[in-house]
Amino acid sequence: MAARAPRLSRFNLVSLTLGLAFLYLPIVILVLYSFNDSRLVTVWGGWSLRWYREFFQDQPMLDAAWMSLRVALTSATAAAVLGTLAAVALSRAGHFRGRTLFSGMLYAPLVMPEVITGLSLLLLFVAINAERGFWTVVIAHTTLTICFVAVVVQSRLHALDRSIEEAAMDLGCAPVEAFLRATVPLIWPAIAAGWMLAFALSLDDLVIASFTTGPGSTTLPIRIYSEVRLGVKPEINAICTLIIAAVTVLIVIASLASKLSKTQADNAAPM
Repeated sequence: MAARAPRLSRFNLVSLTLGLAFLYLPIVILVLYSFNDSRLVTVWGGWSLRWYREFFQDQPMLDAAWMSLRVALTSATAAAVLGTLAAVALSRAGHFRGRTLFSGMLYAPLVMPEVITGLSLLLLFVAINAERGFWTVVIAHTTLTICFVAVVVQSRLHALDRSIEEAAMDLGCAPVEAFLRATVPLIWPAIAAGWMLAFALSLDDLVIASFTTGPGSTTLPIRIYSEVRLGVKPEINAICTLIIAAVTVLIVIASLASKLSKTQADNAAPM
């Protein structure tokens, strides 16, 4: 007889419900109140898209959103390229001299507090007399997100059968050409998933951006934080709802890309 699935006890069900409510109830309330017609955040005045229209008419907020989007696109692309190269070096180069130091420096942002990372980057830019602005924020976000891309791509490379790339070289391809033609198409979903993760992390970052930004390069999280310190406006709820929706879409796409990558690996595995 087929084994029956274990049933949740009442205690486990209550614990699960309370845990999910603790995590997601504030987000649900924020999304609901973004459709509130009242100017007061805590008073319900009926359903309305008023504050979404207010956001799209707020030019400083739109400029900050466009700046965040540009920073996220540029830093995520740079992190995807550099993270992929780092993952290839760690998974294919063997035990080369300095491997431990290289991997430690690569994965340091994973465990290091963002305040320390932001402060160290600020001191670096001050030491080299670099003007803080768009490119300093891009460099900082690339430094933060490159490790996440490397982790995703490296795990995919470890699970990949290298005999496919070796077969391509046996058929006359140079090592670089074999990698580009045989390996990259198989790890492309992992690269895309890493890019999307880097994009989401850059879009939501506040701490590191606040250390490395300059005049004329205010990102959306910094702008929202400066507005919230003077009191929460209903427009902030609308902006946060749009950010939540964008990040949710990116996470879903990244999850689908990861599943596609696993399916391709299973199909490419020798019988």
